[in-house]
Amino acid sequence: MSQKELNLDVKDMDEAQSEVLGNKQRTLVGVTGKVVSFLAILMSLFHLYTAFFGVFESIAQRSIHLAFALVLVFALYRPTKNQEGKRIPWYDIVAILLVLGSFQYFALNAIDISARLTYVTPLSTLEIVIGVIASILLIEATRRVVGRAFTIIVLAFLGYGFFGQYLPGGLEHRGFDLMWILDHLFYSTMGVFSTPLGVSATFIFLFILFGKFLEVSGAGNFFINLSVGLMGKYRGGPAKTAVAGSAILGTISGSAVANTATTGPFTIPLMKRTGYKGTFAAAVEAVSSAGGQIIPPIMGAAAFIIASYLGVPYIEVAIAAIIPAILYYVCVYFQVDLRAKKDGLDGMPKEMIPKVKTVLEEGGMFSLPLLIIVIMLVMGYSPMRAALFAIASVIVVAAFKAATRLSFGTMFKALDLGARAALETAIACASAGFIIGVISMTGIGLQFSSMILAISGDSLFITLLLTMVASLLLGLGLPTVAAYIVQVPLTIPALVQLGVEPMAAHLFVFYFAILSAITPPVALASFAASGIANTNPLQTSLVALRLGIAGFIVPFMFVYGPSLIWIGTPGEVVITLTTALVGVFALSAAIEGWWLRGTYWYERIALFVAAIMLVVPDFLVSLAGFAIFAIVFVLQKWVMPKKNHSEHQYNEAL
Repeated sequence: MSQKELNLDVKDMDEAQSEVLGNKQRTLVGVTGKVVSFLAILMSLFHLYTAFFGVFESIAQRSIHLAFALVLVFALYRPTKNQEGKRIPWYDIVAILLVLGSFQYFALNAIDISARLTYVTPLSTLEIVIGVIASILLIEATRRVVGRAFTIIVLAFLGYGFFGQYLPGGLEHRGFDLMWILDHLFYSTMGVFSTPLGVSATFIFLFILFGKFLEVSGAGNFFINLSVGLMGKYRGGPAKTAVAGSAILGTISGSAVANTATTGPFTIPLMKRTGYKGTFAAAVEAVSSAGGQIIPPIMGAAAFIIASYLGVPYIEVAIAAIIPAILYYVCVYFQVDLRAKKDGLDGMPKEMIPKVKTVLEEGGMFSLPLLIIVIMLVMGYSPMRAALFAIASVIVVAAFKAATRLSFGTMFKALDLGARAALETAIACASAGFIIGVISMTGIGLQFSSMILAISGDSLFITLLLTMVASLLLGLGLPTVAAYIVQVPLTIPALVQLGVEPMAAHLFVFYFAILSAITPPVALASFAASGIANTNPLQTSLVALRLGIAGFIVPFMFVYGPSLIWIGTPGEVVITLTTALVGVFALSAAIEGWWLRGTYWYERIALFVAAIMLVVPDFLVSLAGFAIFAIVFVLQKWVMPKKNHSEHQYNEAL
């Protein structure tokens, strides 16, 4: 593989994502394809217009955003895999007309809907019919785009809203009729048009669009080549390139699976070629791609929703995520490095490594849009305005060089791709409104939190474990946004009631929603990577689970030690970060069974114990952990420097 083959282009990205993610969409051609592309471009232009001139009234902005998304879903997404994908069938044309007919009512009457007295002013027959049609359309769109698992969850909550009064025990509610439920879900901002859809219709869409403008400009080349230039010469260079490159691109794409599908076809063969086993190479890519959603300044789409729920500027969420993200990637980096050391893997050939200076000269200007986002967020500008200026800056900096200059056709392509990429998030946020609406209407959220506290006996640790399991289970096969939103009203109140900082509680759920992408049995990022590497999906998921082990520990760390999310004095932050970094290294050495040499079984256990003690936010406990860590170092360095063959085989089995 030559340096030239490292370069990405938009066509390569599109083909790689289509191959790995599966072909759920139609391939429309001719006039139909052009009309759908025009609608996608129109959707992007609508969001750019409102970002520049100001958003409409809440229900109007959100209903127009959702109407665009639903029209594109019924035009692009097939109802079944076997359905012909070259044209739009008659029933989807009918669905599109119903979308236009129903959601234009919400958009045109948004002010009147907001002014009416919810539950007091009765709905007209027309409004009830529109609510029923909108519900059916949204549920079907959810099935096609987000998947059956989330659709079943949505239907279960709707069923609870209609029939929950017949349930035994403390789960029953007083009962609601169709008019009451539709009033709550569609004619207020407490259901479908609630906060998640509002964030999707403003901040999230523009950041997804920003990512597509970076993509079509060739910024992917810059980030990949920069990663190769910085990491390629070191042992295990290709794997370290995957870690760095996927982290950067992942924060832009906001999707673990899409990031895996984009960078995996380039990083995984590179790792395999230099000696890594296919399963390990795929797992490295999956873990690195999943973690991209926790890397500031952009992070995953759910981070914007966290800021909205907490009522804080988005920059506060980004700052809080810095140290946990560092610990996550440092642990992955250490494991990759120790594995390369154990397997005797060197860096990449010199001729394949681009010079960092040359890479910066050719594409360094693409760092400017990210810098603009950071500066504007720190200065207090809204994320929407920061994203708008970042998009404009991509067009400007790309114009500096003929090779990256964006033509009108390329910019229209970015507008088209941006709208298509935003569909999953838009539909997930809208359909999550069903869940949010039913929970707020019935009060089941408080009952669920009370049940968690009762089961745990008010134990914070057990409550955290239950929340972790719930987040991972709900996240199986779901986008991060959907997995996070479902959890917010169910488990976070219980954590806050036990004294957990609200920021830490939200980030705790957010992290495990992300980690569901690498957690068996349904690990979407791992499955995508295994498809590229031609490895067993389950084995890849298990290796990814091991590589991402820090992600399962770090959330507990910042709950018990909120100094890791910058809550505390500077001294506390420095001490906690230092001990945590040593702890994740000890954890990496314990998992890989290697440090200065191969570890004996008792050294491995000691390193694991030291790692746990070092990440506990207690000075004396951390000090004892550091002492154990030092003892293992002495044993490795001077006392028993050699390791017999049978012991090495034993550790390899582990």
